[in-house]
Amino acid sequence: MKIKNLATIYAIVAAALYAINVPFSKMLLGYVEPTMMAAFLYLGAGLGMFVCSIVAKATRKTAPTEPLTKKELPYTIAMVVLDIIAPILLMFGIRVSNAANVSLINNFEIVATSLIALIVFKEIISKKLWTAITLVTVASVILSFEGAGSFEFNIGSLFVFGACLCWGIENNCTRMISNKSSVEIVVIKGMFSGLGSLIVGFIIGESIPAVIWVICVLLLGFVAYGLSIYFYVMAQKDLGAAKTSAYYSIAPFLGVAFGMLFLGERPAIQFYIALIVMIVSTYFMIRDTIELQHTHKHTHTHTHEHSHGDIVHTHEHAHTHTHIHVHGEDSDNHEHNHKEMSHDHLHST
Repeated sequence: MKIKNLATIYAIVAAALYAINVPFSKMLLGYVEPTMMAAFLYLGAGLGMFVCSIVAKATRKTAPTEPLTKKELPYTIAMVVLDIIAPILLMFGIRVSNAANVSLINNFEIVATSLIALIVFKEIISKKLWTAITLVTVASVILSFEGAGSFEFNIGSLFVFGACLCWGIENNCTRMISNKSSVEIVVIKGMFSGLGSLIVGFIIGESIPAVIWVICVLLLGFVAYGLSIYFYVMAQKDLGAAKTSAYYSIAPFLGVAFGMLFLGERPAIQFYIALIVMIVSTYFMIRDTIELQHTHKHTHTHTHEHSHGDIVHTHEHAHTHTHIHVHGEDSDNHEHNHKEMSHDHLHST
């Protein structure tokens, strides 16, 4: 198999692994409380990537990377704090909202990241990206109301918007350290954000679920965030940041499909209207990203560290949604940044 064909498969696998987060989280929320869910998802990603890094070093399959220093400490702390708040809000949103809607509304992270990059870091946003941002906003508003012909606001959407705003800020923080080791960033995000969420859970009176559910959530976190980031990075080595991000853009739509498949959801008519709008917006984002790579004009850094999101929302998905959404501008040197303009996911988880 040709190297680029294999890299394309890696990119699609990364998107698919991240897409299972919302529907499977909704299923597990029947047994695990939201804050504990967020905690063990991140701990699963952090622990899993830590083990993978040890194995890679033992087998000498890892390239030398630059570790974080005291200079990056403020951004690292901000990244961790925001990654405590965002997934907790997302879990509350998933619990009371339609999983398909949540998958699409997660695209609002692009809007938050881009606007913060414009206002705070003075980045330039292209016309195509402005068009995409407008369409994502319109679709998100449509998804915020429930019932055919009804204008009853869905409170779950408000939680998801809050998560996207936090990840938008976090993506820009992760962008400042995106030249460092992507694995180290994911491990730090996962371990410290997970422990922070765990402490918050105890404070608000949530209890640790049964061991079987803890294991399930840890595995989901490792797969949806940890492995997703790993395959994203593998794809990026041969495809570059822009093309990898373009393939990764299918994640929200796969999330919708998984929600219908595993949860039997049948969204209302406004969902399908929003879906069409969101597909058009994704087209403009892909065009903007690929043209940016072809012209090599780095006037804006669409780097979504989702961290998706998400995630690792590092959405490295840096979702970068670093969701860990990190997205850098240098298409060949960006580690899995979940930032949008380059659409790299450290998905931030």
